[in-house]
Amino acid sequence: MAKLDNTEFLSVVSNTPLIALDLILHDEQDCYLLGRRVNRPARGVWFVPGGRVRKDERLDDAFARLTQEELGLHGVDRSEAELIGVYEHFYDDNFSGKDGISTHYVVLGYRIRLTQRLAHLPLDQHSDYRWASAEDIALDESVHHNSRAYFVTGS
Repeated sequence: MAKLDNTEFLSVVSNTPLIALDLILHDEQDCYLLGRRVNRPARGVWFVPGGRVRKDERLDDAFARLTQEELGLHGVDRSEAELIGVYEHFYDDNFSGKDGISTHYVVLGYRIRLTQRLAHLPLDQHSDYRWASAEDIALDESVHHNSRAYFVTGS
């Protein structure tokens, strides 16, 4: 699975939807993990962890890669998570900041039940993390509306 350079990837973003997995982590204290995004789109706002599925990557492999890259978890199987739904995320901007190119994601939302809090979270995609209740997330305007949707819709 070769990585596209920025020009190629911008062409993909401008012409097609992207497929992504969002990871909705639920702990024993009935709280959910949020990270403050570093990258566009949605830079600077609170969001659940997740990421894109790569070309020719099976969903199980994408799930394992993303739980490792985004959360530092190893050996988490997609069958251990609950698919809570398929969502569409639309953004007016894109990863490069180039004007006039929007981003469209088709997102599979997976809830993962944790038995303990994560000790060390990666800072590549998020500058900070916090845990919050579903009720707090649903009402918190600093949480991106695409992430709030996982909690407002009764999930």
